[in-house]
Amino acid sequence: MNDVVANVIGSAAALCSITSFAPQMFKIWQERDASSVSLKTYALTVTCFVLWVVYGVMTEAWPVTIANSCALVMASGVLFMKWRFRD
Repeated sequence: MNDVVANVIGSAAALCSITSFAPQMFKIWQERDASSVSLKTYALTVTCFVLWVVYGVMTEAWPVTIANSCALVMASGVLFMKWRFRD
């Protein structure tokens, strides 16, 4: 039973992490304005997700790797748009 509960909580956390970037990405893309996004914060966030992915690969924790890889893509998208729409 503990494994099931842990997997449900982990899956919920992964979905929250991944989807939390979607509204920000959509808003930036739609308005072509990323002035409200902190470059330093998103650079740190992307770095964190890179480290989590490396950790997941090294420990063969594939749920951690997959969830953080998806979140990394989303956060990197925001960071890219911050650079792309900087003016």
